[in-house]
Amino acid sequence: MHHESYASSKKGKTGIRRIINACGYSMDGLAAAYRHESAFRQLCWLNLGLIILAFSLNFELSVRVLLIIASFVSLIVELFNTSIEAAVDHTSTAEHELAKRAKDAGSAAQLAALVMLTAVWVSALWHVYL
Repeated sequence: MHHESYASSKKGKTGIRRIINACGYSMDGLAAAYRHESAFRQLCWLNLGLIILAFSLNFELSVRVLLIIASFVSLIVELFNTSIEAAVDHTSTAEHELAKRAKDAGSAAQLAALVMLTAVWVSALWHVYL
């Protein structure tokens, strides 16, 4: 299949068809990330456990919402990181300074998200239980 015809067949949709297509692409992206990226799978299970814990412990609603938001931020950042890695690897798997910089920046973003997740959880637990 010619790449331009494939791309053009996906563009230009409007209204409800565009929304339905976008939901399908989003589900495909989540499934691919879960299937092919062990880091994403690990974060899914970690954050599922944290969200269950957030509902199980005696947190105020605002704290619980903050904990859940922090979990979703870490998942969102991992999806972006996975996207960057896939795009870079699609372009070339050869060693290149810009490719390394892109992948390292994605990794650093995930580290920042996990530090935030940890800080939010430590603060919440400290406030309620200590």
